[in-house]
Amino acid sequence: MSGTLTGPPAGTRTAPGDAPARAGFARWAGDLAMGARFALTGGRESWARTLLTAIGVGLGVTLLLTATAVPSMIAARDARTDARSTVSGWGEEIKPGPDTLQVLDLTTTFHDKDVLGMAIHPEGPNAPMPPGISEFPGQGEMTVSPALADLLNSSEGKLLRERLPDRITGTIGKEGLSGPGELLYYQGAAKQPSTDRVYRIDHFGRPDATDPLPPELLLLVIIACVVLLLPVAIFIATAVRFGGERRDRRLAALRLVGADARMVRRIAAGEAMVASVAGLAVGCAVFLVARQFAGSVSLWDMTVFPSDVTPALSLALLIAVAVPVSAVLVTLFALRGVTIEPLGVVRIASTRPRRLWWRLAIPALGLALLLPKVGGFTGSGDLETYQVAAGAVLLLIGVTAVLPWLVEAVVNRFTGGPLPWQLATRRLQLSSGTASRAVSGITIAVAGAIAIQMLFASAESNNTMATGQDTSWAQIQVSTSADSREEADRVFDRIRDTRGVKGASPEVRGQVSEARKPKNAEARSDEITVADCWVLRRLLRISACRDGDVFVTPQEEDFGFAEPGMTVDLTGRLSASGKPEPWRIPASAPVVEARVGPLGYPPSGIFATPSAVDVGKLREASATILVRLDPDEPEAAEYVRNTAAAISTASNVMRLSETAVGNDFATIRRGLFIGATATLVLIGASMIVSMLEQLRERKRLLSVLVAFGTRRPTVGWSVFWQTAVPVALGLGLSVAGGVALGAVLLKLVNEPVAVDWSSLGTMTAFGAAVILLVTLVSMPPLWRMMRPDGLRTE
Repeated sequence: MSGTLTGPPAGTRTAPGDAPARAGFARWAGDLAMGARFALTGGRESWARTLLTAIGVGLGVTLLLTATAVPSMIAARDARTDARSTVSGWGEEIKPGPDTLQVLDLTTTFHDKDVLGMAIHPEGPNAPMPPGISEFPGQGEMTVSPALADLLNSSEGKLLRERLPDRITGTIGKEGLSGPGELLYYQGAAKQPSTDRVYRIDHFGRPDATDPLPPELLLLVIIACVVLLLPVAIFIATAVRFGGERRDRRLAALRLVGADARMVRRIAAGEAMVASVAGLAVGCAVFLVARQFAGSVSLWDMTVFPSDVTPALSLALLIAVAVPVSAVLVTLFALRGVTIEPLGVVRIASTRPRRLWWRLAIPALGLALLLPKVGGFTGSGDLETYQVAAGAVLLLIGVTAVLPWLVEAVVNRFTGGPLPWQLATRRLQLSSGTASRAVSGITIAVAGAIAIQMLFASAESNNTMATGQDTSWAQIQVSTSADSREEADRVFDRIRDTRGVKGASPEVRGQVSEARKPKNAEARSDEITVADCWVLRRLLRISACRDGDVFVTPQEEDFGFAEPGMTVDLTGRLSASGKPEPWRIPASAPVVEARVGPLGYPPSGIFATPSAVDVGKLREASATILVRLDPDEPEAAEYVRNTAAAISTASNVMRLSETAVGNDFATIRRGLFIGATATLVLIGASMIVSMLEQLRERKRLLSVLVAFGTRRPTVGWSVFWQTAVPVALGLGLSVAGGVALGAVLLKLVNEPVAVDWSSLGTMTAFGAAVILLVTLVSMPPLWRMMRPDGLRTE
């Protein structure tokens, strides 16, 4: 035994079966205090066990604290984003005044990252100030976020700097940014350009009104939280059992000097409690240090300020109480199958087969909670949410509970084989519980990941819409205002001559209205498109076309009004004010069907060749050009955006895409990936710490094997198989449990059951990677532990 044992506490009787004459609470407190003293002053072995346990628990506590800080992070980001929102100006007619601000959205994209921009023009001394800035930028000036300033001043941002050439006069403060890595700027404008994209506001901000999540997305969030946090709890429970075999031998010495069986269990609980409290301190320290670097870490383009990473006080207190209490309970539970006598330790659990019935009862209870909600989950009530979460927790815990029985049942049937295999299987037969605990976190994570992937695939199909856009025809659409045909031609030429442009389809679009509207009726409007014949042939089903021709598409119900022979107003005015510009559609204009264009829908209205109509008479006409990019020029899209910005700050550049993802789903997907990354890092760390602890426990045995002539590669391969066998069994069990849970979850939201086979392959590859990683990391300490001096003892 390590350390020095001076005897039982003063005032206790030394007879093995006598209980001290103290009150129950005082007896517990004294025994826990003695266990704490052994953990802190029990010598090198006690210190090593306490340190390993503290590191293991600390890793789990760090992730738990991070998880409890997620709601505050999201709330803080949303609050700052809502505070700068200009949504109040959309759809409202706000008259100019001393407290109004003209706004033009200038958001662009650079290397697949959104660069949020806004041109602002105060119309009076009381115009609202955007959050985070102290004064309005003037014309030719802009105020930028710190991250955007760094990007513009770097070599990487050279192309973006050409697009944003204004002089930087200030930076946006924290209160105006969603995160430290956000790319945002406010551009000063003396007068906004004439475009329907300019609107007026009299305040920033919007009410905190959010739409409820669809049931499948809410279910995805619930299961993600369960899957990401359960491995943490399992790992903490595993960490407090590190070094259990050596601890039990020390407790046997306590029995020899007079401690009874209950007393040594309480002493063991005291050791675990001290180690868990040390783990709490380690976890808090790591969390506080990592929190300071939160602003410099970007996961899936999401960053947060360190001050946002603040755990909820109630949840933090719950962790502070639950971790030590759990450590005590887990220790007492682990000792239920161990008889600690004065002359040694007898582990009765190895001689009695593990019972299966109660292990199967746990997932059965989880299914009993989930099945009543099949086809009826709406996510509308807290009780329903808790019921589904509890059912998923029980089902996943049940998978972990079955794992020790499965490992024991399988390894007990192994006989013979190569020497490394025999060494590994014999060790597993002697202590299969330790191996099962080491991979229990992986089992839960993989089972939950499979269920999430099945639910994720369904949610993705429901929240990913096909746009119908044809990216083989064009990849970018550029639109900007054009007051004349000459100006439109200059826009077209500049876009065509841009580096990286392989082809372009130009057209001019505008709105026309009825020249003579019925009395007491609102004037109807229709769209007019002016383009060359080769462009019109792509838009319309026509065989012949020459300059001067006009075409009309069939009228649709409640949409459009133009017919051959009708006179329309080219100004598109919807009121009686303003001078009209009448233009008569030729009576000979054919009515033709439109093709589905590259934007995913068939255009409609009037289609004219350039000489048929004067585009200079169209009010707020836009020069629109569909651009095909050169695939051999990686920066082609950026060059097009730069050209469009040089033409006009009000130019609109849209990247065509065949699919569009809902905002809520995109946010959940990003959060899920961030959480999964943190959990996988924890699982990898837990496996490594568990393996190092097991090697430390078997240090003397390894030295004996080498002393008797066992080759080191043989021992190394045995360590590999000791990890591989439980992981392989755990992966097989997790596949079955994950598919079952995924099937039930899909039925909860009335979705067809479909197995994501690619995720199964990914999870298998992950298990293999974990085995290789743990084996490689454990090799250096394994070689050191097999030295002859490992036979030395105290």
